[in-house]
Amino acid sequence: MSAGVSIARHRHRDGYVTIILAGGYHEAGLDGRRELGAGHVIVHHAFDAHLDHVGPGGADLINLPLPSGIELPVAFTIDDPDAIARLAETDPGEAAAALHPSGVVGTKSDWPDRLAADLVSRPDERLGGWADRAGLAAETLSRGFRSAFGVAPARFRAEVRARRAMVLIEQAELSLANIAADCGFSDQPHLNRAIVELTGRSPGQWRRSNSFKSRGGISN
Repeated sequence: MSAGVSIARHRHRDGYVTIILAGGYHEAGLDGRRELGAGHVIVHHAFDAHLDHVGPGGADLINLPLPSGIELPVAFTIDDPDAIARLAETDPGEAAAALHPSGVVGTKSDWPDRLAADLVSRPDERLGGWADRAGLAAETLSRGFRSAFGVAPARFRAEVRARRAMVLIEQAELSLANIAADCGFSDQPHLNRAIVELTGRSPGQWRRSNSFKSRGGISN
């Protein structure tokens, strides 16, 4: 990535991992803000959203497919990124499977990051109450969070709920009405709209496509 470039908040349909080979950049996503540099790896799950600010030295990186069946930290270090890069030239999937964390890359700890973490762990958190406890005006909360993450806190919370519901739709046999209630949606139509906006498919279509893939099929 070119030096000094800012990439507005965006999302990718498929999950992937990014390995930074040289230089560095700042990323703000669902799991907080991080300063990433050479030897760092960051995991992006399907439909995660993030923004990036590239440092003055630019950033040399490679993207690999998200390995299946392997639990990885959100952001971590590896000992030999050049070896992974060489392996990726012939087999990106094998290179991704060869990622072995040697350490964890933490997030920032400013109030926008604490709010993001609270909205992920407690999406029913009242923003007004959080602002009061932090000693912030509501306008400061909204403006500062948007500056840090590229999205208003209420919108961030809505995406957290939609991501949680998407996973439950994939993995659980719960009814859509129950998932809507569990994830804090006002009703099932509200859930339907959120999933369509996130994935481009209705909850039923999303469940069927992932059920088909889990049986070894290929979904268009």
